Amino acid sequence: MKSICLNRFCRALALLAALLEFSAPAQSFVFSNAAPRAVPRRASIIFIQVDGLGYGDLSCYGQQKFQTPNIDKLAAGGIRFTNYFTDDAIPPSHAALMLGKNSSRGRADADITLAANETTVAQILKNSGYQTGFIGGWDLGGENSSGAPWRKGFDEFAGYLNPADAENFYADFIWSLPPHFSYDKASGKFVEWTPSQGPPSAGREMLYANTQGKNQYIPDQFTKSALNFVQNNLPDQFNHYRPFFIQLNFKIPSGKITVPTDAPFSEEPWPQPEKNKAALISRIDGYVGQLQEQLQKIGMTNNVVIFFSSASTPKKTAEIDPDFFHSNISTNDLRAPMIVHWPGTIPAGQTSGYKWSAQDFLPTAAQIGFANSPTNIDGTSILPALLGNDAGR
Repeated sequence: MKSICLNRFCRALALLAALLEFSAPAQSFVFSNAAPRAVPRRASIIFIQVDGLGYGDLSCYGQQKFQTPNIDKLAAGGIRFTNYFTDDAIPPSHAALMLGKNSSRGRADADITLAANETTVAQILKNSGYQTGFIGGWDLGGENSSGAPWRKGFDEFAGYLNPADAENFYADFIWSLPPHFSYDKASGKFVEWTPSQGPPSAGREMLYANTQGKNQYIPDQFTKSALNFVQNNLPDQFNHYRPFFIQLNFKIPSGKITVPTDAPFSEEPWPQPEKNKAALISRIDGYVGQLQEQLQKIGMTNNVVIFFSSASTPKKTAEIDPDFFHSNISTNDLRAPMIVHWPGTIPAGQTSGYKWSAQDFLPTAAQIGFANSPTNIDGTSILPALLGNDAGR
């Protein structure tokens, strides 16, 4: 009986071999015990931008009157670029970063509103599966406009739509999405938002502490919001390792700078506006340190790329003289600080003269996120330069 079964099995194998050999067209099969290639997890992206930060406002770029140790640490762990160029006005620079287009292409210095048919880096990354957030000064469209951040690809928003509002560091309201409170136009009151009200919509959220005085410093609040965003959107098995993109915008006002204290520069023989500016930059340096600590705490030590830069050159006003800290090399120099930090991917301790600008961020972020860029942009991806191939620029 065993011999009969064995013969039948051999005949079946012979028939299968004949079918494979003489079928038209012939098929070839390859059997392997090798594991399938793993699909790499996409890196999360953090872009920290400080409006009005000068090329020489940081000690890693030659600042000698005070130190910025946390930003210096960020630079030491990645690439410090010396030829990153920005606009001399903030809204066009913000638009270039969002759209990947030259900041001078049809843009005025103020009152920019993104059009409905313009595609932002947030929309590209969101469509590719990223969770997206924006914190800080937006400057690219009001509440009901086509350029509102919640219409431009951001799942979460906390900040200000109007540049003038963003300069008040003790404002008594903030725009937020999703809101803790929503503004009811009929009653003129802020009401607490609940899921029963349907999908959340952006609204003005009252900061009651600041209705009684200067109690809640807005840049501090921005930092808390950013830390919460990173904590809540940690890529893990529960969200299928979904990456995130967050842009965090701080501002150095072109006029009077308000700080809770001018320490640790209170005893310096400097003009008061310069003490305040140094105190604000040191405070922002502390925010960067808090973010680095948060990433370390939650275990995001290598699959996140951090960009740190400025949106415009410093302005000389009655309050501030950029030359005091040698913030920019000359009045015609549009270079701004740019640091890129990506542990495990970008080798540490680099300085690069590669030339690029805000318009190159969109295609770079898209390539990091395995997404396609629009064809009607001016920027080009600098990912090859980040990975060590900076030929040609």
